[in-house]
Amino acid sequence: MKTIAFAAMLLAAAPALAQDSTDVFTDAAGSAKVHAASGFVCPLQIGHLERDAVGERDPSSGTDFCAYSALDGVYGTITLMPLKGPYDPKTALVPEFVEQEGTGGRMIGEGPMKLAGQSVYARKYETTSLEDARYRVLFAASAAGPWAVEVTMEYASPRDDAVEQEFLETVFAAAFKKLAAAK
Repeated sequence: MKTIAFAAMLLAAAPALAQDSTDVFTDAAGSAKVHAASGFVCPLQIGHLERDAVGERDPSSGTDFCAYSALDGVYGTITLMPLKGPYDPKTALVPEFVEQEGTGGRMIGEGPMKLAGQSVYARKYETTSLEDARYRVLFAASAAGPWAVEVTMEYASPRDDAVEQEFLETVFAAAFKKLAAAK
C-alpha cells in the first residue's frame, strides 16, 4: 500500500516537473534568464516588479513565459511564442479574452498602443473597483521578428498606471531590439 501511495505522489508531482526551465532558459549576468530559443532576456527586475518564475507555457507549441510581480499586487507575464506564419494578436488572445469575460471582466478599451516606437495591439479589462482604485487586466501583443510577444498585466489604476507603462515599454523595446533582429 505504501508503494502505491508513493507512486501516486510521484505522478501527482509530474506536472510540476514539466515546469523545469533548465532547457528553455539559461542563467545570465545579474540573475537574468535568457530564453534559449530566441535570446530574449528576462531580467531579474523590470521597474519594481521582480521576476518570480520562468518556464514552459505550452511545450507542444514552444511557448514559454517569464512572470513578474510586486508586493503591492501588480503582476506582469511575458509570453514568447515562435511564429509559423502571420500573427494576428487579437485572434491569438481570444482564449484569454473569453476567460476574462467569463469571470466578469468588462472590456474598457481596445486598439493600438505606441510602445518602443511601434504599434502594439492592446485590450484592457476592468475586473472590479473599490473606492478610487480600478482593478484592470491589460493584454498587449505584437510580432517581433519570428516571435510573438504577449504581455498580460494586472494592476490597480490609477495607482499603478506608471508601473504598467514602464513594464510594457521595457518589454517591447527589448523584444523589438532583440527579436526583430533575429529575422
